[in-house]
Amino acid sequence: MPRLILAALLLSLSLPALAADYVQTPGSTLVFAGKYQGDVFSGRFPGFSTRLSFDPAQLAGAKLDVTIPLAGTTTGNHDYDDNLRGADFLDAAKFPQARYTATRFRHLGGNQYAADGTLSLHGASKPVTLTFTWTPGPRPVLAGKATVKRLDFGVGGGDWSDTGLIPDAIAVSTKVVLQPAQ
Repeated sequence: MPRLILAALLLSLSLPALAADYVQTPGSTLVFAGKYQGDVFSGRFPGFSTRLSFDPAQLAGAKLDVTIPLAGTTTGNHDYDDNLRGADFLDAAKFPQARYTATRFRHLGGNQYAADGTLSLHGASKPVTLTFTWTPGPRPVLAGKATVKRLDFGVGGGDWSDTGLIPDAIAVSTKVVLQPAQ
């Protein structure tokens, strides 16, 4: 019997630890903010969905996948929204969604982490780091922020590429309420 227990223990030590799998629940938000001619504007991406595999003790197995439909992107200002979703910016008709994926995670101390991933937007894929806090529990919360350089993705190019009019850096923040995946 002791050999059987020892064999089971050795086998369990050789298996990789599996991260917990989560899906997004209602109450989650994905928002952005920038400036236009010095005035701050903000907006949101309704309808985004998040899948996360995450265990703070086993970051090597962590994965994040966020799908962001762009047709519903809104600032609450009809004129801004039409331009934002139109060909000069997001071109939601041609590029209906953005996607963020990350497979490299770093612990920054305490409950702070970074996900080094790739944002695919407007036909371009570029590295973007999401820094976030992790609040564990039955409904864990990932609250994070990133900076997206819009011109790297061809968003607001041409006449809109003047960074004095609209800065290149757009702040993105999220609060994702999660539940275990079924």
